[in-house]
Amino acid sequence: MIGNILQKLFLLLLSIIDRKNKIKILEFFKKKILNQFITVLDIGAHKGETIELFYRAFNINKIYSFEPNVNLFKFLKSIKEYRSNKKIKIFNLGFGDKNEKKKLNIFIDSSSSTLNEINEKTEYFKRKKRFMSFFNRNKNFFIEKQTVQIRNLSEFILEQSIHKIDILKIDTEGYEYNILKNLSSNDFAKIRFIYFEHHYDLMIKKNYKFSDINNLLLKNRFKKKFKLRMKFRKSFEYIYEISK
Repeated sequence: MIGNILQKLFLLLLSIIDRKNKIKILEFFKKKILNQFITVLDIGAHKGETIELFYRAFNINKIYSFEPNVNLFKFLKSIKEYRSNKKIKIFNLGFGDKNEKKKLNIFIDSSSSTLNEINEKTEYFKRKKRFMSFFNRNKNFFIEKQTVQIRNLSEFILEQSIHKIDILKIDTEGYEYNILKNLSSNDFAKIRFIYFEHHYDLMIKKNYKFSDINNLLLKNRFKKKFKLRMKFRKSFEYIYEISK
């Protein structure tokens, strides 16, 4: 009981800190797109943080939101405001190299769930496991492996007849490059901003480096415009903008 209370207090503190980061991100976008009607692709919806962030602050044409974890997807669909809003479309999908079924590693900290393998020998993993176990003495750090549907993003964009994407947000715990590298040059040209998170810790076996993402985006005429360190994590948030 005490562990659960402490965990909730810590997560509340972390959400307050993250909220300050989100305010900085909003300030960046407000200078760029305020008063414009925008279309957002939200890959890695989690509990709707990105929907909340952009829907309250901007004129929304459409938000396409994607969450492969079926439990979180059901949570999002249970929110009446999202379910009844024609501007918000929620899909139980992930994106990657191709259309396939993959195993999603789901943790106690659901925001850390990933399609990638985990290197349990790293110090970062060991610290995180000790920390989460302190709050959850009777629970395993890993909850389950869930089979999820993965799609190719270019195919989805074509199917949905999406002609303009103002913000492509990707937060997939080490799977960002797998999504981006399969976009066609025509699809990159439809996107104005790419907003993503990148982990520098070795806990997640990504099989790519930040330079791979950077080089791919530079090749497709995107330039880095924003960088922000996430507190208590070896992670950064980036925003790239396409050159005119």
